Amino acid sequence: MTQQGKTMVLNHRQIQQKITRMAFEIYERNAGEQDLVVAGMTGMGYVLAERVVEKLREIAPFSLQLIKIDLDKSHPKLHEIHLSEQVPLAGASIILVDDVLNTGKTLAYAMVPFLEAGIKKMEVLVLVNRSHKLYPVAPDYTGFELATTLSEHITVDLNSEASTVHLH
Repeated sequence: MTQQGKTMVLNHRQIQQKITRMAFEIYERNAGEQDLVVAGMTGMGYVLAERVVEKLREIAPFSLQLIKIDLDKSHPKLHEIHLSEQVPLAGASIILVDDVLNTGKTLAYAMVPFLEAGIKKMEVLVLVNRSHKLYPVAPDYTGFELATTLSEHITVDLNSEASTVHLH
């Protein structure tokens, strides 16, 4: 479906299915954990993290902490990275969540506060992986793989009941 030069890649139902599948994968890979910290990147990454936590709370017995990672995605090196909650991170298992993985740069910077805290392990979840890897960041959980050119843009809208992912 094309609208104003945009091609719909995922509709609301498909996005929900992918979130459900990824939540079950998280549960399976972390069945022995007592607690998980789900950290969503500012913007749609945090909204996706909220949806994943909501689904995990339906299916998984472990305790979940949801936090937001505030950073400037355009210039992550120039500005300090802030976590919305002060949760104990030493020895914690972290799921780092973002909507789209482009080059891996933003996710690499987002890992810093967790690595400095001495976490137990970290996994990465993305709704869309564009596979333009310039940094050594690979998702453990992927909703959708999409081969695109660097000039193409992915727009994720998770704020409504008509959630969509568009390519333009």
